[in-house]
Amino acid sequence: MFTGIITDVGTVTKLEQEGDLRARIQTGYDTSGIDMGASIASDGVCLTVVGLGDDWYEVQISAETVARTNLGQHWAEGRRVNLERALKVGDELGGHIVSGHVDGVAEIIDMQDEGDSTRVTLRAPESLARFIAQKGSVALNGTSLTVNDVNGCDFGINFIPHTKEVTTWGDARVGDAVNLEIDTLARYVARLNEM
Repeated sequence: MFTGIITDVGTVTKLEQEGDLRARIQTGYDTSGIDMGASIASDGVCLTVVGLGDDWYEVQISAETVARTNLGQHWAEGRRVNLERALKVGDELGGHIVSGHVDGVAEIIDMQDEGDSTRVTLRAPESLARFIAQKGSVALNGTSLTVNDVNGCDFGINFIPHTKEVTTWGDARVGDAVNLEIDTLARYVARLNEM
C-alpha cells in the first residue's frame, strides 16, 4: 500500500527485454535499507525489487503490466519517474490509500496555467470514467490528486508549484499517457451497487 505522496524522482538507466521487461532505476533512496522483494511504486505501478546497487534498484515488469500501463510506450533510458516506497505502520497518510495496481491509462488533453498552478484536463478510458467523482481522489503516475471537475470521460486536476517541483509533473505535456488508479473506495461502492 502507498499514499500517493511522491518521496523521490528516479531515472530509468537501463531497460532490457529478458522474457519480461527488466528496468534499472537510479534513486536517491538509501538502497541499503531496501530489501530484495520490496515493493516500490514507480510512476504509480507497484513493482517488486529484484536487484540492488549503491544508488539503484531493478524491477521485473510482466507483459500484463506493460499492456495496462504507460511503461511500454513511455519508459526509456533517461526517463524520470515518480517513486514512493511502501507504507509502513505509523507512517503519515498524507494522500489517500493507493495500491499501485494501475487501472488504465488516461491522456492529458489540455493544460492551462492559472496563477502559479497548472490546471490539467485528462481523458479517462470510458470503462473507468464512472469511478471518478468531483472532489474525489485519483492517483496519476503515482501522485495522489483531488479531482476538481468531471465532464463525461474528462476530468480536471490542479498542480501547485510544489508538486511540479518535487515530482515529474513539471515535465508533463498535452498528449502524455498517464497511469491512472481510481480510488479504492469508489471501486467497492460501485461493486456494492451492482449487487
